[in-house]
Amino acid sequence: MLLPTEIPSPTQGVWYLGPVPLRAYALCILAGILVAVWLTQRRLAARGGDPERVIDVAMWAVPFGIVGGRLYHVISSPQAYFGEGGNPVDALKIWNGGLGIWGAVALGALGAWIGCRRSGVSYLDFADALAPGLIIAQAIGRWGNWFNNELYGGPTDLPWALQIHEWDATTGKAVRDAGGQAVVLGSYHPTFLYESLWCLGVAALLVWADRRFRLRPGQVFALYVMGYTLGRVWIEMMRVDQANHVLGLRLNVWTSLLVFAFGLAWFVLARRQSRSVSTADPMESHTSE
Repeated sequence: MLLPTEIPSPTQGVWYLGPVPLRAYALCILAGILVAVWLTQRRLAARGGDPERVIDVAMWAVPFGIVGGRLYHVISSPQAYFGEGGNPVDALKIWNGGLGIWGAVALGALGAWIGCRRSGVSYLDFADALAPGLIIAQAIGRWGNWFNNELYGGPTDLPWALQIHEWDATTGKAVRDAGGQAVVLGSYHPTFLYESLWCLGVAALLVWADRRFRLRPGQVFALYVMGYTLGRVWIEMMRVDQANHVLGLRLNVWTSLLVFAFGLAWFVLARRQSRSVSTADPMESHTSE
């Protein structure tokens, strides 16, 4: 039964336009990509870059990111595809959900580097211009999990509890009982919503910090890495979906901590390197002939 203040979940995540399926999960990801491209164009132009180059870089970064996100998901959760009762072919069914942000950012960064090299764009300037749009895209993409009734936390009776249905991933619809009513599993923490709101907060922080402080090239993106992973740690520990554990913690918690450390090191090194360049004796850059 839906409580008066409970957040409802959709009972359908795919619709058909003739024979063509329209999947909410894919539409949310697409909407996030479009917003990220638009915002990155504006920010790159403000840095003196050519906004049209963003499309050129995105043509490399987006496919690489999608492949990387799927690879991370399959590698970190192999049982569903290669374990008992699993179907390896399902690893290709990206429309059913399952993109790991770690793989998406890692391989997407490689694609962006290739795109920047081919387009003549500064890689660090592009990364800094991209950071707020990227995390806003993540915030939008999380709503695809809401449509799929997935990635929720533990049971709760809080006013913002999320009603979750028993879900049939093959049809993209809630399972229905003999009376035609969608079967409700219970009310849970809406961790998809927590993460979406956290991402929007980090995006605002990045824009503010970029305007308020004299950040060095690459530091805005490093702040994105640290800001996102901090939120991912506590949100990940709330989730109750099946996941592999290492030393009692979910694998994604360890990944978040490692990536946070990487972002912190990146932020500090970028600051130190810029200082060393700015304080260097300009005569040292000239060699005697």
